[in-house]
Amino acid sequence: MEQQYCFSGSENVITPALIYYRSLIEENTKTAIRMAGGADRLWPHMKSHKMADVIRISLMYGITRFKCATIAEAEVAASCGAEQIVIAYPLVGPNIGRFVQLTGAFPKTHFYAIGDDRHMLKLLGEEARAAGICADVLVDVNMGMNRTGVPMECLEAFCDDCAGFSGISLRGFHCYDGHRTEPDYEKRMEHARGVDQILKETLTGIRIKHPDCQIVIVGGSPSFPCHLDFEGAYLSPGTLFIYDYGYSKKYPDLPFVPAAAVLTRVVSRPREGFFTIDTGCKAIASDPQGVRGLLLGVGHCEPVLQSEEHWTFRMLPGYEEECPQVGKELFVIPTHICPTSALYDAVTVVENGQITDHWPVTARNRRITY
Repeated sequence: MEQQYCFSGSENVITPALIYYRSLIEENTKTAIRMAGGADRLWPHMKSHKMADVIRISLMYGITRFKCATIAEAEVAASCGAEQIVIAYPLVGPNIGRFVQLTGAFPKTHFYAIGDDRHMLKLLGEEARAAGICADVLVDVNMGMNRTGVPMECLEAFCDDCAGFSGISLRGFHCYDGHRTEPDYEKRMEHARGVDQILKETLTGIRIKHPDCQIVIVGGSPSFPCHLDFEGAYLSPGTLFIYDYGYSKKYPDLPFVPAAAVLTRVVSRPREGFFTIDTGCKAIASDPQGVRGLLLGVGHCEPVLQSEEHWTFRMLPGYEEECPQVGKELFVIPTHICPTSALYDAVTVVENGQITDHWPVTARNRRITY
């Protein structure tokens, strides 16, 4: 596995460095399109990479719709020519006005807000009306995760109330099931299909009164294959395009390959059988429980501690002589690539074993222009 991440010129790269492998990203993109039955069915989230250059790869393969968590991400996607964008995060406070400004700045892009609160949608309508526009809204549906969204049993009443708000137009539903994390594919599928059936029945009744509510965006990365039979729905994976160690370990049924790695170096051997690399928690996501990344190139070792700039490992008993030398280059596949990407202002791009580019993490900050 290590060999596919090695590249010429690595000796000149300052570490820790996040490396993106363009060919692997393209293969993951083609796999997602093939599974979905076409690029037109995908409405992927860009939170994992936040990069204009990755958006351009998606566009090159025919993906024109994107989900975003921030106004900054939406600005990046719109600047690349995305045709339709959903801000898949509740708009509150100044973000309501920022969304309205954004829609006016990119008239060729169709924007959608999501909402699960009547008061906030009223405020959005007021802001939109003052700007001379009507904001399209997807109702955020609580699929059982209990993070955001309108409970399924309250969905019809919510739509009835909000349909009369001036300045907004209900256009469909955002249905994210991030709690669908069962490692066993059959169990994941069973739970997802059961909720999908309830959702379909609920939407059938709602659409009789609200026929404009036709858009349905469903699922995330783990549940991506579970919704393939949801006719008429858009599928919304995110992490699958870059992928990481956490997903590859937990979901062996997903046919994707980690397309990013952290290049690191051994900086110390503080005692026999111990070694420290320069990938601290400022260089790799520290939110996953347990192992924060898969260290390649050194076997029979275990992590001991991690601080801001250091990550110390210990060789297992009997393997002390295999402890790597100071200065040795190693690779770590992040357990969680999404927050890892946000730790860097740019990534080094490798293709065919050569450094070919450097991509800025364009939407790393929450504000660019608006």
